[in-house]
Amino acid sequence: MSDQEIKAGSVVQLKSGGPLMTVQQVADHWGTLTAWCDWFVQDKAPWKKEHDTFPVTSLKLVDS
Repeated sequence: MSDQEIKAGSVVQLKSGGPLMTVQQVADHWGTLTAWCDWFVQDKAPWKKEHDTFPVTSLKLVDS
């Protein structure tokens, strides 16, 4: 699958591993195609929502 297929609603993971994330938005950010992602982690008690941005080239699509 190519990086161009990553879009809002895609389920992705960092190529190096990590949690499954949902892409909220993909846009050019200072010349780098960037995905804004959300994911949930369970620390001690309720699930906590996390979010961050990643270059699209660092992500892979995950079959959901």
